[in-house]
Amino acid sequence: MAAQRPPITCHVLDTTTGRPASSVAVTLTLLKPFGPSTPLTATTNSDGRVTAWQHQGGGVQLQEIFDNAAEHAAEHAQMVWALKFDTAAYYGEGNTFWPEVELRFFVKPGEDHYHVPLLLGPWSYTTYRGS
Repeated sequence: MAAQRPPITCHVLDTTTGRPASSVAVTLTLLKPFGPSTPLTATTNSDGRVTAWQHQGGGVQLQEIFDNAAEHAAEHAQMVWALKFDTAAYYGEGNTFWPEVELRFFVKPGEDHYHVPLLLGPWSYTTYRGS
């Protein structure tokens, strides 16, 4: 049986090479309403994707947070999350204008998946809500 897809995934593409950006360190943090939480961490794979998140110290897992938010949807209209990408480590210190890229976004309870692609260059970036 395949592993269940986490409710938040991301994908990094390097616009200087036109290829996936592998080995980019990423953190995911819940900011509101229950946060800020202890960040979940991941590193992009060879396809530039994060397909699983790790929680240091065995804390609450991402799916548990989503399940809790869905149960209390009337109390909390939406969550605010932040994805932080360590771009200085990827490009090398001093080789990028952006030492890190942080993307904050809303998540509505009851929606089962959010995919956040990042198109990254040393001097620019763009993002959108993927599928």
